[in-house]
Amino acid sequence: MDIERETVVQIVISVIALALFVAATVYVSSTYGTNGGLGPQGGVGIVAAIGLFVVFMLGAGLWLERQNF
Repeated sequence: MDIERETVVQIVISVIALALFVAATVYVSSTYGTNGGLGPQGGVGIVAAIGLFVVFMLGAGLWLERQNF
């Protein structure tokens, strides 16, 4: 089964983005977690992690669109 190079690059970028997002959420929840919940700073951290994930995926999508495979 042959997989095109473009597909492999898309998979790698998606896995990296997902790993970074999970790492960011785990870091925020372990740093700002209080008795099973998040404090106000933790909420801001989670929103920031989600925002950075969206921006990263937007940038990755634009970069992939402009590549010649």
